[in-house]
Amino acid sequence: MISHKIAQELGVKLAQVDAAITLLDGGDTVPFIARYRKELTGALDDQQLRLLSQRLVYLREIDARRAVILKNIDEQSSLSPQLKQAILATDNKTQLEDLYLPYKSKRRTKAQIAREALLDQLLDKIITQPHKSPSQLGQGFINPEKGFPNIEAVLEGTSAVLSDRICEHAELLQRLRSTLTEQAKLHATVIKGKEDDGAKFRDYFDYTEKLKLIPSHRMLAQLRGVNDGILKLKLLIPDEEHCQQLISRYLQLPRKGSGAEWLQHALANCWKTRLKSKLQKELIQHYKEISETEAIHVFSRNLSDLLLSAPAGPKVTLGLDPGLRTGVKTVVVDATGKLLAYATIYPHAPKNQWQASKETLYQLCQQHAVELISIGNGTGSRETEKLVSELLKEHSDIHAQKLITSEAGASVYSASELAAHEFPDLDVTIRGAVSIARRLQDPLAELVKIEPKAIGVGQYQHDVNQNQLSQQLETVIEDCVNAVGVDLNSASEALLTRVSGLNQTLSNNIVQYRNEIGRFTSRSQLLNVPRLGPKAYEQSAAFLRVSNGTQILDNSAVHPESYPLVKLIAQRSQRAVSQLIGDRELLAQLDPADFISDEHGRYTITDVLAELEKPGRDPRPEFKTANLRDDVETMADLQEGMKLEGTVTNVTNFGAFVDIGVHQDGLVHISQLADTFVKDPHKIVKPGQIVTVRVTEIDLKRKRIALSMKAEQ
Repeated sequence: MISHKIAQELGVKLAQVDAAITLLDGGDTVPFIARYRKELTGALDDQQLRLLSQRLVYLREIDARRAVILKNIDEQSSLSPQLKQAILATDNKTQLEDLYLPYKSKRRTKAQIAREALLDQLLDKIITQPHKSPSQLGQGFINPEKGFPNIEAVLEGTSAVLSDRICEHAELLQRLRSTLTEQAKLHATVIKGKEDDGAKFRDYFDYTEKLKLIPSHRMLAQLRGVNDGILKLKLLIPDEEHCQQLISRYLQLPRKGSGAEWLQHALANCWKTRLKSKLQKELIQHYKEISETEAIHVFSRNLSDLLLSAPAGPKVTLGLDPGLRTGVKTVVVDATGKLLAYATIYPHAPKNQWQASKETLYQLCQQHAVELISIGNGTGSRETEKLVSELLKEHSDIHAQKLITSEAGASVYSASELAAHEFPDLDVTIRGAVSIARRLQDPLAELVKIEPKAIGVGQYQHDVNQNQLSQQLETVIEDCVNAVGVDLNSASEALLTRVSGLNQTLSNNIVQYRNEIGRFTSRSQLLNVPRLGPKAYEQSAAFLRVSNGTQILDNSAVHPESYPLVKLIAQRSQRAVSQLIGDRELLAQLDPADFISDEHGRYTITDVLAELEKPGRDPRPEFKTANLRDDVETMADLQEGMKLEGTVTNVTNFGAFVDIGVHQDGLVHISQLADTFVKDPHKIVKPGQIVTVRVTEIDLKRKRIALSMKAEQ
């Protein structure tokens, strides 16, 4: 049943889903299945497999919960064939709990006490005999010993029983939710006296929008306002009378007679005091969860784009972590990221050691043949960039390129256990400068060391479900790392941990083996690493690269299990394997069908031929940087109409934020991203992209900059 459901949702064949589930249950990872088990899954890609895996967990949880519910209701001798069918038919957790609600063990409520006094029978009498007075019908149910000493108490208890029937009617609840979803509006108002404290929420001080149409960012913004004690939220229901009529019809309540009048009054009281607030909380929570899911999706896309942004490459790099009073922390790392030298310079106030600082930088650049200068974009960034600009102008013998680099998360890394293990004798501020230098060389290798939520490319990331966010970001990192591949001889333990089939223990063992034995000369040596068995080797080997080793294919994405296939292709082409690699003309002439066998299918052969054409190809784009204007360093330097280059730092559903070098990112609203209508900003820009923008508005008080990428009219 689960397989059929997932196949239907994904729009794929049942056999594909069954194969994927078997592989996942057998311990295979998504990156491995997506790349090296295409024959079995019919080439399901990593996104399909991730969705399949998530739905598999969800539906299995429902199945487990369903079994518990069926058992509990059956033990109460209350499991009718109709109820059992309804429980088996649903694959929605909310609907499942709605069906279970009347049979769920609960504390002794007023309604439960009333049922023990047989007041549910009185309710049935009032419904079937509406022309009789409820007070008259209730006389026979007065029972002081049960807590109902008079007719007022009896009718109050009967009203509680009716309230329970209404609030535990699964089909009715679902219908009411659907009705309110279509009709209800969310209304936000400011709490009296909080106008000044909540100025950033002023757009929502008196704001109304149809609930089902609220974009995720506006929903989360209003909920943050509530959590901060600035806003109040409530649902506006245009036709509450319609909802009450709906309840009356579902319970088949009479419309005429004194009993009917009492029932309608009790129904209205239930709606007002219990059901309306219950549905309001549920609907707001439901749309909160939808908005959180969308926010997590946005964060995931941004993180993926950032991790896969262009690396500057293996070049000697000078890293500068700017500071004013505390000085500029300065490091030099070699082409592999190894720390060579470090210092602290004080070019800015109060010490103003401008010339001495330039001299220190010059000596470091000369001594280590620096090729790149990475300047963190925090406080003092533009002032430090001016220092470097003067240095490069005055010394033509320094052939280095300067760049402003995002330092988001550098302080988190520098204070982490990982950084302390890597640089136990370094001050945390120097560790931050190392991170700034390395992330220019290879963003992926460095950013995997940082808690993803600290990188700063999310949308309300602190307001969403943190477990779901962490799980989703972990999968993004895993997919990115395995899409690029990892150098087995230089990868850090943090990077190795993200490789398919490896964990922290195995990664630590690989690093220790490398330190004790020396560099790996082949992938097969991985089997000598303690606790790394055949399964871990199968899952990880093809994602690990060994350059200049004993097996040339070890520096490619060809899986070791396909090495015999490459050997066969080489033999039939009358070439050595080394001659086959990179020979595009020859490889283009080969027909995958000629090599199909029981061991290798068309998908695998096609992928192997593509990899032989460009072995170890890096899917990341070419390295580019923004040219920031020297005369624009703060918001005060901006003027409306200015055209500037900048780097996209974050993309949300309402637009994109761009770093134009003034310590405050500007916003290109979705309506200003292009001359045509834009539905999804991610289809226009992505984090790390260099864009040209025009300043359209500057709000110094609120620290807001409005930008546009549209052509001038």
